[in-house]
Amino acid sequence: MVTPLRNRASGTEDSTASLRYSAAWKTTELSIADTRAAVRTLLVRAGHEPDGRSAQDAQLVVSELVTNALRHAPGPGQLVLEVLPDAALLRITVRDGCPDPPEPRTPNPRRIGGHGLILVTRLCERLHTVPLDDGKQIIAHLRLGAASA
Repeated sequence: MVTPLRNRASGTEDSTASLRYSAAWKTTELSIADTRAAVRTLLVRAGHEPDGRSAQDAQLVVSELVTNALRHAPGPGQLVLEVLPDAALLRITVRDGCPDPPEPRTPNPRRIGGHGLILVTRLCERLHTVPLDDGKQIIAHLRLGAASA
């Protein structure tokens, strides 16, 4: 189930409301390309350039976190994206059914894969895991550049 991009205060043009997007999945049917497109669209609605650094960083972070959830915790999951009212911060929440927190792998330039979480921690202002009764929730705060007028 995918919730269309919308203003949290639906039907209003309230500049104090957050812009939100959410998607939920039962197994592994969520498209990573669709999540990247959703981030781009959400950031454009918030006044950010679609090909700017903020949009590229956000797409990478979302792609990595959702891919990890699909790969390591197949089953029900959820993605929630929220651009805060000042358009300077993107909150990314990925929920999955595995209780184990993500573990960054030791950097190894010869290894293919396993570098995503390291990139995410470097790009995000804050990254933390919240244990839940039925899994975990990973919350990333990504500072965005200034939105264009």
